[in-house]
Amino acid sequence: MAVYALTGFSLVSLLSFGYLSWDWMKPGLVADVPTGPLEKSLPPAFTRPPHIIFILTDDQGYHDIGYHGSDIQTPTLDRLAAEGVKLENYYIQPICTPSRSQLITGRYQIHTGLQHSIIRPRQPNCLPLDQVTLPQKLQEAGYSTHMVGKWHLGFYKKECLPTRRGFDTFLGSLTGNVDYYTYDNCDGPGVCGYDLHEGEDVAWDQSGKYSTFLYAQRVSKILASHSPREPIFIYVAFQAVHTPLQSPKEYIYRYRSMGNVARRKYAAMVTCMDEAVKNITWALKKYGYYDNSVIVFSTDNGGQTFSGGSNWPLRGRKGTYWEGGVRGIGFVHSPLIKRKRRTSWALVHITDWYPTLVSLARGNLSNVPGLDGYNVWPAISEGKESPRTEILHNIDPLYNHAKYGSLEDGFGIWNTAVQASIRVGEWKLLTGDPGYSDWIPPQTLTNFPGSWWNLERLTDGPRKSVWLFNITADPYERYDLSEQRPDVVRALLLRLAYYNRTAIPVRYPAENPRAHPDFNGGAWGPWAGEDDVEEWEGGREPPKSRGKKKKCKICKLRSFFRKLNTRLMSNRI
Repeated sequence: MAVYALTGFSLVSLLSFGYLSWDWMKPGLVADVPTGPLEKSLPPAFTRPPHIIFILTDDQGYHDIGYHGSDIQTPTLDRLAAEGVKLENYYIQPICTPSRSQLITGRYQIHTGLQHSIIRPRQPNCLPLDQVTLPQKLQEAGYSTHMVGKWHLGFYKKECLPTRRGFDTFLGSLTGNVDYYTYDNCDGPGVCGYDLHEGEDVAWDQSGKYSTFLYAQRVSKILASHSPREPIFIYVAFQAVHTPLQSPKEYIYRYRSMGNVARRKYAAMVTCMDEAVKNITWALKKYGYYDNSVIVFSTDNGGQTFSGGSNWPLRGRKGTYWEGGVRGIGFVHSPLIKRKRRTSWALVHITDWYPTLVSLARGNLSNVPGLDGYNVWPAISEGKESPRTEILHNIDPLYNHAKYGSLEDGFGIWNTAVQASIRVGEWKLLTGDPGYSDWIPPQTLTNFPGSWWNLERLTDGPRKSVWLFNITADPYERYDLSEQRPDVVRALLLRLAYYNRTAIPVRYPAENPRAHPDFNGGAWGPWAGEDDVEEWEGGREPPKSRGKKKKCKICKLRSFFRKLNTRLMSNRI
């Protein structure tokens, strides 16, 4: 029997925090918005395809927005959401690359081969080149397309870069996380490099600028230089609030009363990002885009609870298939919405943005068959029923198999040792190892030792590999109904088996030493040519060498860096 324990914690204290009342229409500290002539706003309501601004935040927890009762100040996001449509039945993926790939392709991970983990910096892997991306479809519809922020969809050859996948311009990082000021990223001891790129070049000159500031400023410059009479798509993938926990001091000072240091820094980063969104919104109004614009806000996965984030009252965290890992913050703000100022409980998944936005842009979806997403604009704008009735959260055959799962436990339909999760209607099924499963109230985060007495833990027993929840009645996943409803378990296992038959092989190749930044001038970037990589794709390990010429070239580079290092050390001595 499940056992619950909760002590030393007040629910009222979690929900009683207020936030500053800022004038969201005035530019804040984040951006120096370029000056220029103020153009009149264009006529609204689809006389022209709308301008689309898609804002994606990184590792922001479900609880970490003002309108979810947070102690973190997000006045801009709260105002935009309140005046638009809040999506309270909105799902994303539990980690970075999967969410981004599904946004860009409109397809589940099992249909792109990215169903395991993330794309790592030294892997010869990227978003499959045969996929027609969202920005490519928008380009076809006449849009100018721009990306600012974190890519994390692979870069081992130039064909994988954002500017080769549908974006006219790009400023941002290619890897999964970088320093917010220096843009350095280490993929293990001694494997470090610079990662900020302008188009396909390394942006060395931007080092030292806080990324949230830099990205907001770039969006404002794009809007200032473009004509609002021509449709524009800007994908703003903030680095915030992923680790490392770094923020300008003036934002940390606002949370000086927070005893938890990690939470204090994290809160400062969220508020800084909120102000960046304020500046972007202000620029949309100043330069004449706002009245014919659609702003979509989404998180990419659940918060990392041991790095300041909170998903309370949901179960689990980033990297898990519990609701705390896959239920996201989402809203749409637009003058074009017919029924504004409401909360929608329509089922929406991150794959749905592809067909929804292409349809809004009056693009053509007939030549991209097999999408897993749906056009949910009528559900968002008019309050109609969502066309989506189920979500495949994922099937990961490479993840560590649960010790006690078996085909027998899955009625001969499914091996329950395999990590998988699916939602059909009001039912959610998990198999294998779903990941860390506790509920963590915000004030317990990272105060080690002595805070675990505040943590609420559910003991399922050692032999569990199947869970079933009525997620509508039990959104916090407290009551496992797998033993009471074997008929529902069987039905959902059949759906998993169906999806698994449509899956393509996992793309997760071994890391290659040629990706080391030392061989690329000290920066992360493309390192393989077209004729180098064909046999590496699809998960096979790359060869150690491809002939004397390439081997000698690497040896010469290594020798050069060794000699350079020796000279530098001699000068220091």
